[in-house]
Amino acid sequence: MWFGVALLAYLAVLMLPTPAGLSASGQVALGLLALVIILWISECVSPAASAIVLTGMAVLGLMGKPLTEGGKAMSSADALGQMLSGYSSSAVLLVAGALFLAVALKLTGLDRRVALLVMSRVGISPARLTLGAMIVGFVLALFIPSATARVGAVIPIMVGITTALGLPVTSSLGATLMIVTAQVCSIFNMAIKTGAAQNLISLNFMQASFGRSMTWGEWFLTALPFTLSMCAVLFVVSLVLLRPHVPPVEEAKQRLADEVAQLGPVTPAEWRLMLVALLLLVLWSTEGVLHPLDTTTTTQLGIALLLMPRIGVMTWAQAEKQVPWGTIVLFAAGISLGILLSRTGAASWLAGVTLGRLGLDAMPVALVVGALSLFSILLHLGFASATGLASTLIPIMIAFAQTLPYGQDTIFGIVMIQAMVVSFGFILPTNAPQNMLCYATGAFSTLQFAKVGIVITLAGLALLVLFSATIWPMMGVL
Repeated sequence: MWFGVALLAYLAVLMLPTPAGLSASGQVALGLLALVIILWISECVSPAASAIVLTGMAVLGLMGKPLTEGGKAMSSADALGQMLSGYSSSAVLLVAGALFLAVALKLTGLDRRVALLVMSRVGISPARLTLGAMIVGFVLALFIPSATARVGAVIPIMVGITTALGLPVTSSLGATLMIVTAQVCSIFNMAIKTGAAQNLISLNFMQASFGRSMTWGEWFLTALPFTLSMCAVLFVVSLVLLRPHVPPVEEAKQRLADEVAQLGPVTPAEWRLMLVALLLLVLWSTEGVLHPLDTTTTTQLGIALLLMPRIGVMTWAQAEKQVPWGTIVLFAAGISLGILLSRTGAASWLAGVTLGRLGLDAMPVALVVGALSLFSILLHLGFASATGLASTLIPIMIAFAQTLPYGQDTIFGIVMIQAMVVSFGFILPTNAPQNMLCYATGAFSTLQFAKVGIVITLAGLALLVLFSATIWPMMGVL
């Protein structure tokens, strides 16, 4: 039914009279936008299937139309080439390489070792366990770009801790650990450039529009004050609203120690992976300072080391079975749609008839950031895919920001902040895959999750406005 609704929406947009200021190919781009938004929100087909549907419908719609006013009519090959443009983006290669790194962590068991070691060291109390869950989220976000993979590795450990204390998963402690695991994942998606695919897709659009991007270190330093503040808010809110209780059970400490002991000594493969991971972290954080290599290049070099005989930790045959290729296809198709929206002028037209009528050009920068962020947060309520949201939203934000009476650096900073806001999946379990993974454990209700999420979202919105008026201008971001 939803698939039929998506196709009808696409056809309806194409059959409408072409509005003034919008080209025929731009109208097709808007029809495709309506199509994929319904597909992504309803999840009536898999992400990879939605990418294939998008490409096919784009070719049919664009064929015989010029890409821009005055251009020549496109053949089916021209239209297909236009929709394959995203596959040649270096951002796609970076996402693929980072997913291979996540597979290496899973195959060696290093992700589980890190999580267990952290949780066994922090101590058994509500505050310490909550802090431990946040530390685990940060450490894994440094090396695993998939929120689903990170949370999937941590959930069994959090369940084990809860049951070791003689508590059911549905207890206040179980609910707290699961909610914090999901929410902190979204926070660290914003903190680390390579932590989430939506960051990379946003930067790809920014590179194409502004002629520059951000290094790993620049992104991290820009996001650091905001994400640290968000972590503090999450820590306090989860303890105050959920009130987790921990009985004084010594067996829990012993169980954690036993699980760490069962891991055995660090294997040679884990040592090699740690060396490569640390090398990548150093190269990412010193990009443009100590060396000229960009993030994509260094990641590919690291994956090459991990696939080498004797030196590496996995073979291609092992890795290819566990890499989520559908995510890569969706990522590339999303970039193609964003490029199409930009080249046809559809993004500029849509920005003008929506955001352009809010009168933001007369507001201070901080209030503009707040208004755009609120718009993004409300839109996110209907999206389960942050990658899909970034593909939809960032080209429109770029087109609108370029109409504002600010310098290029300020406009770039406004869009970068909106790229972070794409990860605001705090309110509903359906707003992010990691939320749904934690929700599937039955540890918390939608109401509990929303209660914490609404407070975090409101606090985050206030912090965005505050930092846009104070810290970020001092840092040269705005």
